[in-house]
Amino acid sequence: MLPTRFLSRRFSSLTALLMASVVVVSRPPHAADSPEKTIAPQAAVAALQPFQKLIGEWRGIGQPQRGSNRGSWQETASAVWNLKSDPAGIRWQSAEGKLWQSWLLAPGDEQHPFQLILQVDDQTERRYAGKLEGARLILETAATPQNEVHRLTFTWLGNDRTLILAEKRGAQQSFYQRVAEVAYQRQGTRLAAKDGNGPECVVTGGLGTIAVTHEGKTYYLCCTGCRDAFNDDPVGILKEWAERQKKKTATSP
Repeated sequence: MLPTRFLSRRFSSLTALLMASVVVVSRPPHAADSPEKTIAPQAAVAALQPFQKLIGEWRGIGQPQRGSNRGSWQETASAVWNLKSDPAGIRWQSAEGKLWQSWLLAPGDEQHPFQLILQVDDQTERRYAGKLEGARLILETAATPQNEVHRLTFTWLGNDRTLILAEKRGAQQSFYQRVAEVAYQRQGTRLAAKDGNGPECVVTGGLGTIAVTHEGKTYYLCCTGCRDAFNDDPVGILKEWAERQKKKTATSP
C-alpha cells in the first residue's frame, strides 16, 4: 500500500494538470445564435414584418468601390418566407453573387432583436446580430477566427430598391472598411409590393401574387415559402388570418 503522503502529492499534481488543461470559451454577448426557445412561425412573421418588402425576385449590381465599375459584378436573388426552418425567417438566395450564397433573417433576442445567418460558401458561415437604427438594419458578427468583425447595413429606397453594404474591421479596431455594396432592384415591381391595392397574403399580410384554393375558395400568398406553409396547414393558417382580419376591423375607425 502506498503511503498517504505520496497519494496526496500525486492527487494534487493530477488536479493541477487537469485544471491547466481546461480552456474556458466565452461566447460574445451579441453572437447571433439560434434562440434557446423555438419561435412559432407566426411569431417570426410578426417580428419580421418590417422586412416583408424583401420578398420577391431581385437583380443586383455589386461594387467594391463606390462609383466605380472596377471589380463590379451582376447577380440575381430571390427572397421567400421559410417558415419550416428553425429559426423561421426570410430566406435569401443569391446567384452569381460574390459576397454570399444565401442568408436567413430571423428574430433574435431582447438586446439584439434580429439575427442573420449568412452562408458565404459551402464551408463558411457567419452569424450576425443587431437591430433597426432609424430606417436601416445594422448587423454585425462577433470576432471571427481571423480576428475580424463583419458588419452588414441594409438601406431601403422604397419598396423596389434595397442596398446592402458589407464592411469589416480588425477586432481591436473601431473603423470599418468597405468590402462592397450591392444595389438590388426588384424584378417586376408587383412582387410583394405592399401598396394596399392588391389581394393580401393570408400568411404574412404582404401582397398576394400566388393564388391557391381551399374548399372551393381562392386565397392569395406572397411567395413559395408561404405557399408551402399554407399547403401544410390550410385550416390553421386561415383561422389565424380570420382572427387578424377581425382585429383590423375592430381597430379601424
